[in-house]
Amino acid sequence: MLASICVFAVAAIVYVIFGFSFQGAAGRPAHVLTIGGKAWDWIAAEPFFLRGMKLDFSPASLVLLLQMFSVGLVAMIPLGAASERWRLGASCAFTGLLAGGIYPLFGHWVLGGGWLSQLGSIYGLGQGFLDGGAGSIQVIGGLSALSIAWTLGPRQGKYPSGEIPAAIPAHNIVLVLTGSLIAWVGWLGLNSASAILFNRSDPSSVVLIVVNTTLSAAAASLAAAIVTRMRFGRPDASLVANGWMAGLVASSAAAVFLKPATSVLAGLVAGVIVVYAIDQLEFRLAIDDPGGTISVHALAGIWGLISVPLLSDAAGGQWLAQLIGIATLIGFIFPLIHGVNWVIGRIYPHRVDAEGEWQGMDLYELGAAAYPEFVVHSDEFTER
Repeated sequence: MLASICVFAVAAIVYVIFGFSFQGAAGRPAHVLTIGGKAWDWIAAEPFFLRGMKLDFSPASLVLLLQMFSVGLVAMIPLGAASERWRLGASCAFTGLLAGGIYPLFGHWVLGGGWLSQLGSIYGLGQGFLDGGAGSIQVIGGLSALSIAWTLGPRQGKYPSGEIPAAIPAHNIVLVLTGSLIAWVGWLGLNSASAILFNRSDPSSVVLIVVNTTLSAAAASLAAAIVTRMRFGRPDASLVANGWMAGLVASSAAAVFLKPATSVLAGLVAGVIVVYAIDQLEFRLAIDDPGGTISVHALAGIWGLISVPLLSDAAGGQWLAQLIGIATLIGFIFPLIHGVNWVIGRIYPHRVDAEGEWQGMDLYELGAAAYPEFVVHSDEFTER
C-alpha cells in the first residue's frame, strides 16, 4: 500500500514538472518532422512546470488533470507483478523515468495529436490509432509489469521442484473482490473522460460508455467463472476477479465505439484470454506474476485495441492503424521500458535481499509489521 502511494506521488509530481511538457495536448505547440513531404508530429513543446498554462476548464487543462491521474495508474500496475520482492526505491526510480519520459512520449503520439493519431489524416487509415487508455495506460502498465517480473525472477518457493509452480494464494480474497468492484466505479469516469477529451465524443455518449464498460466487465467475469468451473470443477474467485478487471481493461479502447451486444462479446473474449494467459505465463514461461497483472493489463489491453476494428463499424484502414499502434507498443515501448529497468538495476538493484524476502517486505523495508496483532518470534526469520 505504501509503494502504491509513493509511486503515485512520484508519477504525479514528475509528470507535472516534465511529463506534460513532452506529451502536451492536441492543437498545442509541438516539434514536427517533415518526412516525404508530410508533417509528422513527434513530441510536444510545452514549457516545464506548466509555466504559462491556465488551469481552468480549457481542454488542455482537463487533459493535464486526467493524465496526471492516468500516469499514476500506469505506475501502480507493475507493483502487482513485482509483489514481495521489488524494492521501494527501485520502484520509485522506475516511476520517475516512466512518468517523465516513456508515458508522455507514447501519450503524445496517441492522445496529444502525434503521429499515431495522424495515420488517418495523412494516410487515410481510418481515424488513426484509436485508444481511450487501453494502450497508453493498460498496455504500457502491463508491459512494465512484464519487464519487472522478468527482471526480478520468481519469488522464493514459487518453483520448489524447478518446474511446477506452487500456489501462493492472495492473503485476503475478499479485499481482492472488493477492490475489483471499486475499480469499476473509477473506470466509468476514466472511459467517459477519455472518450470526450481524446475521441471528441459528445458528452451524451457517456450513457453508452457506462453501459458498455459494465457489460464488458460482467461478461468477462462470467467467462472466467465458466472456464475455471470447467477446468477445475469450481469457479476460482481470484481468476474471476482477474476476468472482471480484464473486461474493464478491454473496454478502455472500445467502449465508445461498440454496441452493447458487441461489448458483451469483447468481454467474453477478454475473460477467456486472461485465464489461459495467466496459466501459460506461470507454467510455460516461469514468469511469476502474483496478481495476473501482465495478462489483465497487457494482453486484455491489446485485445481491446483489436476489438475496435473487429467489432465496430470502423473503416477498413482502421485495422492497419490499430496494428501499427500495437506494433509500436511491443516493438519500441517495451524494449525502452526494459532498457530503463536494466540501467536502474545496474545502479540500484531492483530485488530485495533474500533475507528481506524471507522476513517480509514490511519488516525489512519499513521496520514495522503490517499485522502487529500477531505475535512474531525472531527465530522464525533465522530458521528455514
